[in-house]
Amino acid sequence: MSDGGQRTYGPLGTALVIIPTYNEAENIGLIVGRVRAAVPEAHILVADDNSPDGTGKLADELAAGDDHVHVLHRKGKEGLGAAYLAGFVWALEQGYGVIVEMDADGSHQPEELPRLLTALAGADLVLGSRWVPGGRVVNWPKSREFISRGGSTYSRLMLNLPMRDVTGGYRAFRRETLEGLGLDEVASAGYCFQVDLARRAVQKGFRVVEVPITFVEREFGDSKMSKDILVEALWRVTQWGIKAQASKLLGKDGGQGGGKGGEGGRGTEPGSGA
Repeated sequence: MSDGGQRTYGPLGTALVIIPTYNEAENIGLIVGRVRAAVPEAHILVADDNSPDGTGKLADELAAGDDHVHVLHRKGKEGLGAAYLAGFVWALEQGYGVIVEMDADGSHQPEELPRLLTALAGADLVLGSRWVPGGRVVNWPKSREFISRGGSTYSRLMLNLPMRDVTGGYRAFRRETLEGLGLDEVASAGYCFQVDLARRAVQKGFRVVEVPITFVEREFGDSKMSKDILVEALWRVTQWGIKAQASKLLGKDGGQGGGKGGEGGRGTEPGSGA
């Protein structure tokens, strides 16, 4: 946790990249290969939600030929948050020092992972950010960008968070950070899962750093975004914000904003422009 920038961080340990999948047969081999090339020492966990297109079987084949690749077979499609939570539990049980969230569709470029890991050397959580200087999106329609920017802005203002990209899903955690977030209390499953983890990190006083990334729209397969997921996110963020404001009015700690040490929970990577 932050102590005014004076904290000494320990070594990172081995990184595990968690890649949730549902019908990603066209992408899984490509993304695993790119991660292995970008950070050869990292391990990969494919968390497959019983994909009917055979993604899980393909992942098993990759794991059979590479001891850095592992597969977690889940019973069915339960949402992104549930898949990540299952992956987090597995990662912590196996003793990994760094746990990374990454999409299967190539939108999160594995070639940028070394920069996230470098930033994590002086942070508790690193967010790959589309909305800080140097960050950008590629091949997105303006409507999609409006929704994403709007969702991050609404969450940031409603919850008094210092991060610019609250909803992004390219993240690197120290194991101690995940252990301190109260994961057993996380109930959000979809789009707002990332918001939930971000607000918890700030609430606990962890040092959060944003580094710019280039987010590339998927080439193969279909997006899992839906109207129901967006509605759930809007509703939950509104609930959290109202609860925090009510706590402040009642003189209690609302648990939002302001990390320990006066940095507001947010740092910047040198030269990142964040």
